[in-house]
Amino acid sequence: MPEVSGFVADGFEPVRAAFEANFRDHGDLGAGVCVYRDGAPVVDLVGGVTAHGSDDLYSADHLQMVFSTTKGAAAICAHLLAERGQLHLDAPVASHWPEFAANGKADIPVSWLLCHKSGLVDVDRPLTLDDALDWDRVTAALAAAPPIWEPGTQHGYHAVTYGWLVGEIVRRVSGRTLGRFFADEIAGPLGLEFWIGLPDEQIPRVVDLVPPGPPPGVHFGSPDDPQPGMIEMLQLLMGPDSLIARALTAPGGAFASETVWNEPAVWQAEIPAANGITNAGSLARMYAATVGEVDGVRLLSPATVARAIEPQTEGADAVLIFEIPFGLGFMRDAPFAKFGSPTAFGHYGAGGSVGFADHEAGIGFGYVMNKMDLGIAGDPRTSALIDALYGCL
Repeated sequence: MPEVSGFVADGFEPVRAAFEANFRDHGDLGAGVCVYRDGAPVVDLVGGVTAHGSDDLYSADHLQMVFSTTKGAAAICAHLLAERGQLHLDAPVASHWPEFAANGKADIPVSWLLCHKSGLVDVDRPLTLDDALDWDRVTAALAAAPPIWEPGTQHGYHAVTYGWLVGEIVRRVSGRTLGRFFADEIAGPLGLEFWIGLPDEQIPRVVDLVPPGPPPGVHFGSPDDPQPGMIEMLQLLMGPDSLIARALTAPGGAFASETVWNEPAVWQAEIPAANGITNAGSLARMYAATVGEVDGVRLLSPATVARAIEPQTEGADAVLIFEIPFGLGFMRDAPFAKFGSPTAFGHYGAGGSVGFADHEAGIGFGYVMNKMDLGIAGDPRTSALIDALYGCL
């Protein structure tokens, strides 16, 4: 059994048992889980190792990239500006970002960026990785691009472009990049170890992600051949030009290779849909502060939370195919995005990470891991932890 360290408060021992069982039963390699209740931590655990065959223990000092779990942090930035009266979510994007009006996008409201209705899951030109790491090049390409569908007529997961779309609104309104705004207004006041744009000195703390294997019983080529990564598997299963393949490799195919996500240059850029780097404790603390005070800091008022989590979508997602209900920037509880309660909201990240809050239960939750599972929103590890947590309440 891999070594697990940390603490659980009385009454939350089943969460520790589920966390330990994840290493035995569900293939966890290195991971952390943290739960806040009513503004204080009640679970804070880490366990496992940093890589297959390594003796380097996964510890509280390690950091992990959390893919789309980052989207929740970006959404909090937008809602904080809205609460201050600086950003009106029903106003046209072009009122803040005039260039965005090109190609029939003049009437798209800010809210449609947050709930994936704008039709900008990709740009209309190929881009290189160097292009994708240049904020101005990507936002210029998005401003110029035509929507893939008529905005507002359907929703489809803007897997990577979401971050530049919401981030450019934050930049235009606040005068700061989203990463800087997040550091100043959220991470700093709460003392989070959470970066969107990683500083040089933090690079040695980051643990590389281990890509998922194929689904049980599925082999591409010989079982002895190297197996494709998540994006390659989706392209093989659903077609290289499918919306999900385009969305996950956007902008313009720049992220077609999953190996780039383990490169420090990608960690250091600002990609607010996908490259947040943090730990479970900071995720849980951030979400706890959206629904209550944490050491005197509360991020969002109850009225702002109510607006943010009101469902904006229904039915199958045009990109993901299955249904995940979205509020304004947050996933809501559903079979394909399980949070444990209809009152919970948050965001999953590709491979398994998740952060969420439950305003009725007073919960902030975070889970990070280095071994990815073949899922966009959750897997048996997160389900087991969430079931155990709600069984304790």
